[in-house]
Amino acid sequence: MTRPKPGWTPPMRDGVSPSRVGVGTTRHATLLDFLVARFPQVHDWPQRLSRGEVLGDDGAPAAAESPCTLGMAFWYWREPPPEPRVPFDIDILFQDEALVVIDKPHFLPTMPGGRHLVETALVRLKQQLGIATLVPMHRLDRETAGVLVFVVQPANRHAYHCTLRDRTVHKVYEAVAPWRADLALPLTCRHRIEEPPGRNFMQMQVVPGEPNAETLVELLCRLGPEGALGHYRLTPHTGRKHQLRTQMNALGLPIAGDRIYPRLLPEPPPGAEPDYSHPLQLLAREFAFVDPITGRERRFVSRRSLQLAG
Repeated sequence: MTRPKPGWTPPMRDGVSPSRVGVGTTRHATLLDFLVARFPQVHDWPQRLSRGEVLGDDGAPAAAESPCTLGMAFWYWREPPPEPRVPFDIDILFQDEALVVIDKPHFLPTMPGGRHLVETALVRLKQQLGIATLVPMHRLDRETAGVLVFVVQPANRHAYHCTLRDRTVHKVYEAVAPWRADLALPLTCRHRIEEPPGRNFMQMQVVPGEPNAETLVELLCRLGPEGALGHYRLTPHTGRKHQLRTQMNALGLPIAGDRIYPRLLPEPPPGAEPDYSHPLQLLAREFAFVDPITGRERRFVSRRSLQLAG
C-alpha cells in the first residue's frame, strides 16, 4: 500500500532532515506501542514523545497514548550517534540555484548511514548552507576525496541522476598504487564485479562472466626514489560500487592506503577516531557533463592533491 504524501515537511534540526514512518498493516493500540515494535533498537521513545519530538502529519506533537491506525504517518528525527569530528573542512568549488559542488576530504562519508550521521558531507552542507532539499547527484566512498556534486531543487533530481544512468558524465580519478614493470599501460581493463552474498560483506569480487566494469588506466609518472609506486589516471566508463579499488587490486595494483583491498582491515570501534595520517590514495579529480536543465557544459575539477603524489 502506498503511503499518503505529506503536505509539508518539518524543518531540519542541526542539519538532520526529519524521517517519516507510516503505520503498516499490523495493529497497535497506541503510538508508543507502534514505535517500540517498529524500532526495537531505540529505547528512548517515551522521552522523545514527552518532549514533543514525534509529530503527526498535521504538524502537531503526538502523544504516547495516541491511537495508531492504518494509513497514519509520523515524523521524527534521528538521534546523532557518538561521532568523532572528521578534522577536515569542506571546500565549496561552485554554487548556483541548481547545484552545489564541493571538494570532499578523505574520511567524510557522502551521506548518513550506519554509524555516520552528522559527520557526513550532506549534513555538514545542510548545516552550513541551510538548504534542506540538498541531495547528492552521485556518491564517493568515505575514504575517497574529491569532486562531489549535490542537487538543490527536488524537481531537477531525476534529470541529473539520468546523466549517470545514461553514462554521459565524464569522470576522472587519480590514484597512487604500486608500479609493475610487466604491465603495459595505458590499459582498458574490463571485469565482472559483484557483491558477495551475505549481509556482512565489504569486498566486491571479480567473478567470471560478461564484464560489467570498464576503466582506462594510465600511468602519469613513477614515484619515490626506487620508482616502486606509480601515479595513475583512472577514467571509468561504468559506475560499479568500489569499481576502481576492485579493478586496480585485480591488476595487482592495490591503491595505497586501502583498508578493504586486498585485505579487509577492522574498523575502529564506535566513537574511536580512525588513523587520519594514512588516507586512501584515491582522488575524484574531474566531473563533467552537459547540464540536462540548461544545456550548458559543466566541468568541475578538484584542487586537492594526493599525499603520496606530492
